[in-house]
Amino acid sequence: MLCLKHPSFAGRVRRGVFFVTLFGVTAATALPLAAQQTQTTPPSKPAPQAPAEAGGPQGDIGPIAVPKKKEEAPAPPPKPVGPKKIEGMPDYSIKVDTALVTVPVLVTTKDGQFIPGLKQDNFRVLEDGVPQKVAKFEISQAPITAVLLVEFANNNYFYRFMYDALNASYNFAATLKPEDWIAVVSFDMKPMILQDFTQDKQAVLAALNSLRIPGFSETNVFDALYDTLDRVEGLEGRKYVVLISRGCDTFSRMTYDKVLKKVKETKNVTIFTLSTGEALRIWLEAQGYGQGMGGLTPCTSQMDLLQADNEMQTFAKLTGGRWFKPRFEGELPEIFRDIGQNIRNQYVLSYRPSNPKLDGSYRKLKVEVVAPDGGPLHVKDQKGKDLKYTIIAREGYTAKHEVE
Repeated sequence: MLCLKHPSFAGRVRRGVFFVTLFGVTAATALPLAAQQTQTTPPSKPAPQAPAEAGGPQGDIGPIAVPKKKEEAPAPPPKPVGPKKIEGMPDYSIKVDTALVTVPVLVTTKDGQFIPGLKQDNFRVLEDGVPQKVAKFEISQAPITAVLLVEFANNNYFYRFMYDALNASYNFAATLKPEDWIAVVSFDMKPMILQDFTQDKQAVLAALNSLRIPGFSETNVFDALYDTLDRVEGLEGRKYVVLISRGCDTFSRMTYDKVLKKVKETKNVTIFTLSTGEALRIWLEAQGYGQGMGGLTPCTSQMDLLQADNEMQTFAKLTGGRWFKPRFEGELPEIFRDIGQNIRNQYVLSYRPSNPKLDGSYRKLKVEVVAPDGGPLHVKDQKGKDLKYTIIAREGYTAKHEVE
């Protein structure tokens, strides 16, 4: 390719200019000298013919050969200019990959006992009905990070509920280990942080002891749960929320649908729920109050209480937790031992979805326990009898949006 800066072409142009200038001066000075001479000069030789491809004017000294300009090839596109290299700064690269989906799974007997010894091949994960390949498998026995969310409201007819809530909270605090991180939040009309995350069990007990005189009569469960999930969403690792409440919502700004959406979208959170006041409900029914308190106060009719139970159960089920409804105080220690065992002993499955779309859609999950040959897994007790077992895992998750 030729260009104006090509050395051979520039040299030829310079030589051509030099040739014209030199003979131009010679012609100007030779003609006067020829007129003064009287002798004849020999005939000059015929001027050489320029080759066909040469162009330019014809003169006494012959043609001036000026090569025809060849067509230049198009210039290559400019190279992209990257960021300026800074001395001492290491090179970095960005890699986009499909995020892992983590599914904690609890496999227990009908009595709530954890079933150990299962392997990766014993689990099958289905996303929207499509089998997924498990990329990572482990048994979680790490310290827990949990929020104790306790209802504490001034309800004239339900002081028994508050007593149950405090009693359950003390039982939960008794199961904590030194390496656990726990926060305590109470709520009536709005949530109140009594103790931020701490490993000090005495600080947790002091926060519970501060619940002496209830304030408002409203029980805004939806607002309190939404606010708690919003606060723990940015924490690393798996988090747990232990919700102790009768489950009735009376005055929340958040609707049930919005809370359910928040529960589904919050990642790495498992909710355990405990409905309080079952003993009082049984007593009311024994006294002939088949419809609770007849609906005289908010959330006291039998229909309201059944709806509250359904909501508490749904919060736990969607996140792979468990719902408890103790009838007597003596059941609480065993319940919180089960919660502690469930939290500290879980099978954790991770996989990369076969559907790579980042469309923000909700994907349904199903976890099955199978034998190595793909058939149903039979679990036997010490006497060789088959045990019925329960698989507890979250029902789905919300895929990321492309802009996230």
